[in-house]
Amino acid sequence: MSTLALMWEARAAQGRGPELLEWARAQVLAREPARREHFRAPGDRVLVITWWTDTGAEELPELPEPAADLITRPVHRWRFESVG
Repeated sequence: MSTLALMWEARAAQGRGPELLEWARAQVLAREPARREHFRAPGDRVLVITWWTDTGAEELPELPEPAADLITRPVHRWRFESVG
């Protein structure tokens, strides 16, 4: 069984970190991952990691871009595959 972790990271506009975090938590994906966690960091940054198992060749749903006025730059996205 392979596991894929999708990481989504954004930096909120000045002082809007809590709003960005709530926005990220409210996003509904087309299907549920095996696991999903939300993190915050200094500088009003928000990180969401989703874990997917047995993904095969399926397209995985990802969080969208927030409204432009909520963030200071485009969202960063990474995909990591378990090498267990």
